[in-house]
Amino acid sequence: MDHLIKFKSYRKSQLDACQPCRLNTRLKFWEQKSNVSSNQGEKVVTTRKPVIVVHGGAGNRSPEHDNPWLEGVKKAAKTGFDVMLNGGSALDAVVEAVAVLEDEGVYNAGYGSALTIEKTVEMEASVMEGKNLKAGAVGLLRDIRNPVRLARIVMEHTDHVFVVGEGAEKLAKLFNLERRNPITELRLKYYEQQKQALLEGKFELPKLAELVKNHPELFDLETVGAVALDKRGNVAAATSTGGFPLKLPGRIGDSPLIGCGTYADNRSGACSATGVGEIAIRLCLAKTVCNYMESGKTAQESVETALRLVNERMAGTYNSMGLIAVSVKGDIGAAHNSKHLCWAYLTPNMREPEAALTAKILK
Repeated sequence: MDHLIKFKSYRKSQLDACQPCRLNTRLKFWEQKSNVSSNQGEKVVTTRKPVIVVHGGAGNRSPEHDNPWLEGVKKAAKTGFDVMLNGGSALDAVVEAVAVLEDEGVYNAGYGSALTIEKTVEMEASVMEGKNLKAGAVGLLRDIRNPVRLARIVMEHTDHVFVVGEGAEKLAKLFNLERRNPITELRLKYYEQQKQALLEGKFELPKLAELVKNHPELFDLETVGAVALDKRGNVAAATSTGGFPLKLPGRIGDSPLIGCGTYADNRSGACSATGVGEIAIRLCLAKTVCNYMESGKTAQESVETALRLVNERMAGTYNSMGLIAVSVKGDIGAAHNSKHLCWAYLTPNMREPEAALTAKILK
């Protein structure tokens, strides 16, 4: 039996309580209706209703952290959605949404990123748009305020996909990106607790799952991400993280790896992953979700099927993961096998974003 948390989707005519959600939020599943217009012999233009889904990471948050975590993803969803309402693209939306989360200070991305074993920060991020499969990614960033913005610069202003370290820092300087010390007092506190656990021999990898269970507040993965569909029918995805706590310097996770932590394709949809990066890398998880959508599965079916794959192929390892997705048809999906997944979504028929921090595990 897999330990899979899932959100069931519903047709527009059906509304029911979302089973795994402690806040009893409701999730709507709808099919986008095309609006066809023509003007004096011009080509027919097909439009879609914009939608955005964001996540604040899979993890084991303590109850006292729930409110700022949830408020942050709601703020990000609203920001990204407003971008599209004002004529922006899906790419614009996911970049702005993730930038909001990078600035919040309560997630493991941007300000508030987790520390390496050497008490430093090495941030990473990626973006991808589905209409042309263009992508950009960055890694090993020390003090860039919004790594997701630098990832977009790589995509739009270089011939490359992935730039890291000193080269990425020079690129940020060239484009006058704002810098900020990303280390917070809370992360310094967690670092000391994690380091002590390591010195006491409690941090050996075979015992990692037990350690996480006993001290969940220390190991929230909290990668942030967003996926969106704009009115032109284009999809995009973005993901940003500080990486796994106490990681070795130079370690790269799934977030900046296209196909692993981020993927978008107008033939299928868009996906952003959160959790143990090594798991997502070994399964090319974001691309796997998009493959399922291209085969005809809904976004919800796709993220659930991908997490079943995680549970089956990565059984016996620390495989905590979370996924969000949107298909080119406009339906959305969110699922995880961790204790929590903080996420929010917004569609045109909603006045405000819905946000949830789930807790029920389906066995």
